[in-house]
Amino acid sequence: QVQLVESGGGLVQAGDSLTLSCAASGRTFNGYDMGWFRQAPVKERELLATINWISASTYYADSVKGRFTISRDNAKNTVSLQMNSLKPEDTAVYYCAAHQIGRSNYDYWGQGTQVTVSS
Repeated sequence: QVQLVESGGGLVQAGDSLTLSCAASGRTFNGYDMGWFRQAPVKERELLATINWISASTYYADSVKGRFTISRDNAKNTVSLQMNSLKPEDTAVYYCAAHQIGRSNYDYWGQGTQVTVSS
């Protein structure tokens, strides 16, 4: 059974940094992109960043480019999201997800971790 388990969320102040981690298990993710999403109350889910499991090529949304960094550790089967210079508008539930290359939908999702940034 495939599982994605996020951790590392919490309450921080504006300007602080936080690193989220996603532990992936249950299958090999070769041929997958891993992504981080977030969803704030009454807002649509937003794709923040993706990383290819093999090549480590990355994509960033404009809203986080230059502040967030996605990385993966193949040996530990983890994907991380380093978040710097956090702003109150970064407050949301953050999700890790995986989708097979060539497919449009994300196949696997974590349960989410709450990040709250106070001003």
